[in-house]
Amino acid sequence: MSVTIYHNPDCGTSRNTLAMIRQSGVEATVIEYLKTPPSRDRILELVSAAGISLRDALRKKDTPYEELGLGDPAKTDEDLLEAIEAQPILLNRPFVETPVGTRLCRPSEVVLDILENPDIGPFTKEDGEVIIDAEGKRLV
Repeated sequence: MSVTIYHNPDCGTSRNTLAMIRQSGVEATVIEYLKTPPSRDRILELVSAAGISLRDALRKKDTPYEELGLGDPAKTDEDLLEAIEAQPILLNRPFVETPVGTRLCRPSEVVLDILENPDIGPFTKEDGEVIIDAEGKRLV
């Protein structure tokens, strides 16, 4: 199974998502999107495939979102793309692509919906939240 994750190793959600992918038996292609930002066209492909708007793909927390006035409804997709291109941290993460689908995996357990083998056994997030218990029951 081919899986690609647009990853930020400093992000707990992204680390949890990657851990679930690996626990499913897949070694993903990891793209550290802050070091290798996706092109405008690639961003639009990811957003479209995930079924969300470009505005929905913006990260607000710990970014220059407010300072740049990106919440202004008059901002166009072109404005948003320019902002993401200049400051890739504005692109929310992690985006994950698999043959089953593409998702912005927030929360991280969304990745289970697009893995060919979502029965990954017990899984607890870094913060202690149990996603799958010892009996294999998905709790979230």
